[in-house]
Amino acid sequence: MRSRVWGGAAVVVLGGLLVAGCGSGAKGASDGGSGNAGKAGSGDYPVSVTDCMGEETTFSEAPKKIVTSNASSLELLLRLRAGDKVIGTGFPPGKGALPGALDAQAQKVSVLGKGVIPKEKLLGSGADLYIDTFAAMGGMGGGGMGDVPTEEEFKAAGIKHIYLKSTACAARSKSPVTDLSAVEADITSLGAVTGTSAQAKALVAGMKAKVDAVRKVVGGTPEGKRPTYFFFDYEAGTKQPTVICNRQVANAVITLAGARNVFAACDGDRKQVGWEDVIAKNPDWIQLGVRNRGSAAANKKAFDEAQQWLETNPATKGMKAVQEGHLLRIGSEQTTIAGVENADTVETIAKTLYPGKVG
Repeated sequence: MRSRVWGGAAVVVLGGLLVAGCGSGAKGASDGGSGNAGKAGSGDYPVSVTDCMGEETTFSEAPKKIVTSNASSLELLLRLRAGDKVIGTGFPPGKGALPGALDAQAQKVSVLGKGVIPKEKLLGSGADLYIDTFAAMGGMGGGGMGDVPTEEEFKAAGIKHIYLKSTACAARSKSPVTDLSAVEADITSLGAVTGTSAQAKALVAGMKAKVDAVRKVVGGTPEGKRPTYFFFDYEAGTKQPTVICNRQVANAVITLAGARNVFAACDGDRKQVGWEDVIAKNPDWIQLGVRNRGSAAANKKAFDEAQQWLETNPATKGMKAVQEGHLLRIGSEQTTIAGVENADTVETIAKTLYPGKVG
């Protein structure tokens, strides 16, 4: 295993952003003693995390100035109560995109790029940590991510570079993603890195409780009796649909909710297909994949547009789900981007597909 060490000697390798495998015995992943929740910087160090290729980055103390590549890693830091360390982000969440008080906190974070943060701006940000949601490493499909700094450039700027592995490494997974363990591991890892392990433990426990409650009710449903399900990524365009394959976190969300992703046989995270392929699947349910527009009225308008497109397009209006009105209005972010709300989406889908059975 290769390593890039930043001021540490013997270290413990954690899961998620890192190699998963140490469980509760991992020294860097605090067992959640009562004093740590919300106090970024109080934790057990050194902590070592790995990228998708197994290369390690070591922390001898909590980072003080963090830049996030997009809204998903920003939201996780806010939920971990380490948001005061975030000095900038790319792909910022739209106003109202995050729930409750998180939205107000997110809107105060400096936007370094509406999309991918420009290389020079990132390197000159003064950050000591960059959390990357994208698979922009060699051989990992990062070619479309703009002018990304090299690891040497990150090091020269004094910036440690780590990844949300549940998203960044998804396409490299050797087997279908059918649970949220990688997301939970990312949360645990970020908690260890930022010294908020107790809060991370609480977040993961909450996710597990919701998913376990659903699993007890629908988990035993035979595969053949599970309703078929299609995630309609309206934001990706309607000319040629982009579908969710079995390495994407949404496949886990759909599976845990007691449904069958109609494109679960597709190895990878996403894939473009033809509408004839979707029509041939004739799913029982379709989720309208719309991003949060910042208000209930704007979201309704977007969902209405997606539904209208399916109902009026000659190629799709005859599908069973469209004819029967089996169209779920659940936001795209909480389904396809790793985060605490993945568990909420499992619960929401299950309640719709199994009315009266899921509390």
